[in-house]
Amino acid sequence: MIQRLFTRKHIFSINIIYLVASALVVFVNCGGVKKGRFFNDQAYHFQTLRAFNDIRTDGADTGEIIETIRHIEEGNAQSWFDAWEKTGDRVLQRAEALSDPVSRGQAYLRAHNYFRTAEFFLDPDDPKRPVAFDKQVKTFFSGLDSLSVQYEKIRIPYGKYHLNAIYYPGPKGSEKKPLIVMVNGFDGTMEELYFDLARNAYERGYSVLTYEGPGQGSIIRNQNLPFTYEWEKPTSAVLDTFLINHSKPNKMILVGVSLGGYLASRAAAFEKRFDGLVAYDVLYDFGKVAENATPGIALWLEKRELYSIIEILVKIKATFSSTFSWGVKNGRWTLGTKSTVETLSTMRKFTLNEVARNIKQDVLVFAAAEDHFIPLTQLDNFKKSLTNAKSVQAIVYDRESGGAEHCQLGAPTLWQADFFEWIRKFETK
Repeated sequence: MIQRLFTRKHIFSINIIYLVASALVVFVNCGGVKKGRFFNDQAYHFQTLRAFNDIRTDGADTGEIIETIRHIEEGNAQSWFDAWEKTGDRVLQRAEALSDPVSRGQAYLRAHNYFRTAEFFLDPDDPKRPVAFDKQVKTFFSGLDSLSVQYEKIRIPYGKYHLNAIYYPGPKGSEKKPLIVMVNGFDGTMEELYFDLARNAYERGYSVLTYEGPGQGSIIRNQNLPFTYEWEKPTSAVLDTFLINHSKPNKMILVGVSLGGYLASRAAAFEKRFDGLVAYDVLYDFGKVAENATPGIALWLEKRELYSIIEILVKIKATFSSTFSWGVKNGRWTLGTKSTVETLSTMRKFTLNEVARNIKQDVLVFAAAEDHFIPLTQLDNFKKSLTNAKSVQAIVYDRESGGAEHCQLGAPTLWQADFFEWIRKFETK
């Protein structure tokens, strides 16, 4: 079939054109780092911002981050790993030499974040990944223990597999406030959610239940269980197990981060035990996000079943874009797919188009004006589809506010202020 539609000359021409275009992009973007950015490369800039995001909750320090990125060769995953691991090891050594439990705990938490960051760009089958992941989990709990943070690890039966959760009980009076249930997204970890919200929620008197499902954290790494678009299944399993040994809260709010904006919304459409839903940020259609990142000609070729040519184009683009390369590899790993076409087909199942009308809770949706993953059109589509929601509030953050990046990274106090203002209506007197 390929031979009938394309001669070798045609295929060669396509490759040359794409190579030239990609090279021009690289040439135009080369030079000094643009104003207001840590790296020109969006993926490296964004992940650096992600490390900064945890400063407020003892997960990083400004000087340590700045010194680390000085030693990183942009676009080089090994350079990225080496620099962050070196910082993590240095901070870990400092933690183990300190006698003050607070200083020691804070150092452990910073080391955790640096080990998590170090692992990020490594290939899924890189032997350094399991070691880095084990170090980040170990240092995380060492930090909580040293700081005397109360938590409970929960193991959730899930067929022949198991899921994991961490429950952070709130202070006295938390029983009068709703339980916050939180799940991460495409690449986040369950432990990271402590910095995202759990720590600040405790300061405001809330209990928080975080969990990891298929495709996430230790589940994909240790059990090789990929994502499911039917996220109500792992979510319901988590609630069922949690409520065996804990009293049912008066109210429960489900919060999803990044891809979790889809995951939590899908779960809320079927799991009626939740009273509120927070999509942080919006993600209405994962397939559309993937298509936006895929070379346009690849989608044209997909319709004509010219799959081998698609793989050539994807490989070329991945050579010039660390963001794209990471997305391709992480997608196949966490979704359990083997090819670009299979990955796209699987991602297209992650859509709220047919289920958003079943969401009947109060809904809060965040969006970023300059989100490099999710276009604002997805916010409009989601709002229009929430025809049966009890209430819908949507907040868009622009550049001037400091929250224009995906999930408002770098501005956690911004979105949290709006979140905690919104959740107050669920509290009982």
